[in-house]
Amino acid sequence: MKTENIKTLGELKKAGYISKSIKDELRDNLREKIKLGVKTFEGVHGYENSVIPELERAILSRHNINLLGLRGQAKTRLARLMVNLLDEWIPVVQGSEINDDPLQPISRFATDLISEKGDDTPISWLHRSERFSEKLATPDVTVADLIGDVDPIKAANLKLSYADDRVIHFGMIPRANRCIFVINELPDLQARIQVALFNILQEGDIQIRGFKLRLPLDMQFVFTANPEDYTNRGSIVTPLKDRIGSQILTHYPPDIETARKITEQESKLDKSQSDSVYVPALAKNLLEQIAIEARDNEYIDTKSGVSARMSITAYENLLSTAERRALISGEDKTTVRLSDFMGIIPAITGKVELVYEGEQEGADFVAQTLIGNAVHTFFPGLFPKIEKLEKQEDKNPYKEILDWFFVENGFALYDDATDVEYKEQLDEVPALEVLINQYQPDAALEDRYFLKEFVLWGLSEYDKLNKDRFEKGYQFKDLYGSYISKL
Repeated sequence: MKTENIKTLGELKKAGYISKSIKDELRDNLREKIKLGVKTFEGVHGYENSVIPELERAILSRHNINLLGLRGQAKTRLARLMVNLLDEWIPVVQGSEINDDPLQPISRFATDLISEKGDDTPISWLHRSERFSEKLATPDVTVADLIGDVDPIKAANLKLSYADDRVIHFGMIPRANRCIFVINELPDLQARIQVALFNILQEGDIQIRGFKLRLPLDMQFVFTANPEDYTNRGSIVTPLKDRIGSQILTHYPPDIETARKITEQESKLDKSQSDSVYVPALAKNLLEQIAIEARDNEYIDTKSGVSARMSITAYENLLSTAERRALISGEDKTTVRLSDFMGIIPAITGKVELVYEGEQEGADFVAQTLIGNAVHTFFPGLFPKIEKLEKQEDKNPYKEILDWFFVENGFALYDDATDVEYKEQLDEVPALEVLINQYQPDAALEDRYFLKEFVLWGLSEYDKLNKDRFEKGYQFKDLYGSYISKL
């Protein structure tokens, strides 16, 4: 149908247009996509076998939907992507505040206009990208904001009585007629406003200031909520919960590979930044592991969740840390180092909710603990387990490294060291190269120095070396040698 040629109600009828509810639109278009094997929610990773099938079933059932999950679990993104399941264009009565269907008008304005002009009633076309409305539930939201109220200024200008329904100013929900309407953090909506949603969900109509006004709104509602608020605090009115067709639980990425896809997809990086900074695969994995550690850390309130946005902003900070160092030293290219992870601390501290014990320790301490825990977790997967070696009489593969630090009393890795200086410092410990060759022989040349530093951090996390942070970098020393030398 060539929408640009259809400008009146009469032309619309001649074209054979058939009105369809928004839920039927979503259902029919989803059916076609499933038949053709087209991916329905592009750019959402990790939900292929869990959330997305449930969401598709809810759409096929024509349900209003509640997405229940912790922050940073792509709830709003899923709702926004539902727009792609709508028809590309729909006709509306031109000038209508509530997107009246020309074939099934519901407002006083539209019915009067069609009665007056008949088939000459002008129509306009609404694109699916404009059929999405969103409201964050906050304590200051009122019934007037969402549903509507009497407008005294309109009554005065039109010289109308307050008994005339033309004095009504419609709120966000009626204005989103024939659209997807999202209410984020539903439990934060005041109870009296939740009650006002009952008729809209059940009967499809609205009530404003006692007017005998029936507007069978055509809406697809999507709500989002945090599980703790939704189930424990009692902030959701039970009859409203009963009127939501499908409740779908979201979750965090199930594995590091999926988390990496999300982070790399969502990170906002400048091309010059991407070109000048090389990020080893291990560094990307460690970054995602930090978020995983945070979601199960004793210092962090796990009920509030740790958003996937933490990994995204941390990744951006990580590259910026390496980029800044390269700019200072005048280098065109550089590689991310493990010590660069200190640059992601502001991204961590701003994204986690600490419990009392965490507040006592301090946000910086918690962030550094998470980085150390990630190293601790990954180390046994790349190199021999240290605890296992201590229980056996096998040769310790780390002995030559530890002996070097005992004799030489360690060294410092400076934050602003050039790549040449950084590599020269690590090359002073020949046993590091031997260890990499033995246990990670296939490691890329660009990754080898990151692995060497990773070994030092790992030995520190397993209490075999002493690692101290000072103003300009890190110092690595033998665990006991420095103590003995002071005696």
